[in-house]
Amino acid sequence: MRETNIPVWQRLTGLTLAVFLIATAQAEKVPSPPEVSADSAFLMDYHSKRVLAAQDATEPRPPASLAKMMTLYTAFRAVADGSVAMDDTVKVSEKAWQTKGSRMFLEVGDEVPLERIIKGVVVESGNDACVALAEHVAGTEKAFVQLMNNHARELGLENSHFANATGLPADGQKTTARDMARLSAGLIREFPERYGMFAIREMTYNDITQYNRNRLMWWDDSVDGLKTGHTEEAGYHLAASAERDGMRLVSVVMGTNSERARAEESQSLLNHGFRFYRTYKLYEAGESLHQVQVWKGAQDQVAVSLQNDLYMTIPRGERDQVEVTLDFSEPLTAPVAEGAEVGHLTAKLGDRALATRPLTTLNQVPEGGFLGRMIDSIRIWLTE
Repeated sequence: MRETNIPVWQRLTGLTLAVFLIATAQAEKVPSPPEVSADSAFLMDYHSKRVLAAQDATEPRPPASLAKMMTLYTAFRAVADGSVAMDDTVKVSEKAWQTKGSRMFLEVGDEVPLERIIKGVVVESGNDACVALAEHVAGTEKAFVQLMNNHARELGLENSHFANATGLPADGQKTTARDMARLSAGLIREFPERYGMFAIREMTYNDITQYNRNRLMWWDDSVDGLKTGHTEEAGYHLAASAERDGMRLVSVVMGTNSERARAEESQSLLNHGFRFYRTYKLYEAGESLHQVQVWKGAQDQVAVSLQNDLYMTIPRGERDQVEVTLDFSEPLTAPVAEGAEVGHLTAKLGDRALATRPLTTLNQVPEGGFLGRMIDSIRIWLTE
C-alpha cells in the first residue's frame, strides 16, 4: 500500500486525491466460469456483491422450496419487529397437516414452539411447517404471502413473485437465480444470529429423523447453508453459501437433473470463485479517509468517511492495481453539517470501475468569526 502525492487545489474547481493502491503478484489470467448443467446459475461475493458468474441468471423459474427462504426471511422479520417470538407456541391446523409434499410430520392440534417450527422449515423442508408458520405469523397463509411479496420488493427481488409459503407449484410463482442469491445474502446480513440454523444437519420430530438435503455440507466444511428445492416442474435447485479465509461466496443453481448434480455444479462455482478471486476490506464505515479544506469555518478542515464498509473482490494474481480516488467537485464553505455528502470515492482496476461510493463528513463545522471569514473571502478571490 502507498499514498500518492496530493494534488494542489487549482482555482477551487475540484480536487481528486489518489489515496490507496493494492499492488498484486504475478499476473494470472482468470479462466471463464464453469458452464454448469442447470437451467440457470449465479455466483457472487457476499461482501462486495461482485458477480463472478451468471448463466441465464435473470430468467424466471419455478422456485420450488427455495421459496421457503422468503418464508423464513418473513418469519425472522416478524420476530425482529416483536410481532411474534421464538418461544411462541404454534398450534397446528388441519390445513397445515394436510399440506402435500415434504413434511416435518406435524399432527393436527400439536403445540410446537415457533423456533422448532422454523427449524422444521430449514432442515426438514416441511411444507406442513411452512403453513403452520404462516398462519401463526399472519393469521392465514394468504396474508403471509402478501408479507413475503412486500419483503421481496424491499430486497430488490425484481423478477420474483410468491403465491404460497411452501414453493409448491402455483400460477404466477416465479424467481430467478440472481434474486435467490440476493435473498440469501439478505438472510445472512440481516439475521446473523439465526443463520446458524441453516448448517444443522439432522433433526428429529415425532420420532422421525430427517437429514438436511444440502449435500455440500457433507462434502465441503466451508459450506454452511442455505436451502435446496425440487419439484418435477422445476428440477433440482440449490442456494449455497461458503466461507473460506474470511471470504464468503453465495451460489445458486436452478434446474439441474438430480440431487447430486445440483451439489456438484454448486461446488464447481464455489471452487472457481475461491480459487481465482480474493476479497479485501479496504475501508470501514466511519473511518477517517481524508481531511478536506473548509472555507470560512470555525475549523479549517473536516474529516470525510464512507457510510458503509467497502469491500473489493479482485482476481488473485492480478498484476494491475486497484486505485481508489477521492473526488471533491466543489470547495466546502461553512457551515457544513455532520453527515453531509461532499464528494465520492471511486475504485478502479485498470479501466474497470469496481465501485463508486458517496463521501460524507464525520462532524459539523460551524461558521467562523467575522475576521476569519473575511480573510478566507480574500484568499478565494485571489485564486479566481
